[in-house]
Amino acid sequence: MAKQPHLLVEPGDLTDLALVPGDPDRVDRIAGLCDDSETVAENREYKVVNATYEGRELTICSTGIGAPSAAIAVEELAAVGVETFVRVGTTGALQEGIEIGDMVVATAAAKDEGTTKRYEAAEYPAVADYEVLSALVDSAERAAQGAADGASGDAASSRENVHVGPVATDDAFYAEDEAYFEDREAAGLLAVEMEAAAVFSLARRKGLRAGAICTVDGNLVEGTQKGETEDEELPEKAKNNVERAIQLTLDATTAL
Repeated sequence: MAKQPHLLVEPGDLTDLALVPGDPDRVDRIAGLCDDSETVAENREYKVVNATYEGRELTICSTGIGAPSAAIAVEELAAVGVETFVRVGTTGALQEGIEIGDMVVATAAAKDEGTTKRYEAAEYPAVADYEVLSALVDSAERAAQGAADGASGDAASSRENVHVGPVATDDAFYAEDEAYFEDREAAGLLAVEMEAAAVFSLARRKGLRAGAICTVDGNLVEGTQKGETEDEELPEKAKNNVERAIQLTLDATTAL
């Protein structure tokens, strides 16, 4: 098999599990928390790194922004042997009380994007794999319990700032408006992001596993959004908790 045309990888290059952030810079941030790492390939929005965390070999691959580029990443990663995908990203909250810096573990994603509709009917669900979902939730609960046992901070707060439930995946960032936010809020969706539905749907269709954890960078129903410049893109609390979300994800990989 020739190298995949976008990721520039081939069978044998990668591991069976991939963390898939959107931002290529986050690949380096995740790798920096691992025991060792090696860059495999870099092309366009895709940066691919192999790493080891507590004895668990894993791959980290950026997907860029949106469902189309995420679908390309999943297709090509699956083609060379990846079997489990964990999205590690950011998201805008859609429920009051979810704060900047909180984390959302997605159980499913509404298909407010066009990519999955080229694969299947909109009625088919985009859902997280139970084992991946459980590993992420268990990792968050262990971290909260560790905070309680060590009496370092408010354990109840630590547990409450990880929210578990459905999200929306939208591919028209600048077309979202108050009506969109209010409708999804009323439906009980926790947040909106741009990749999970594609990752979940493609993994399900291929008989593979996928999950997602995202750090909240703004609350859209409360009128707080991430900044418009590179330095302001993530509020300080969200920047700090991106690393916590990465750590929870890495801890979860040891069970997958």
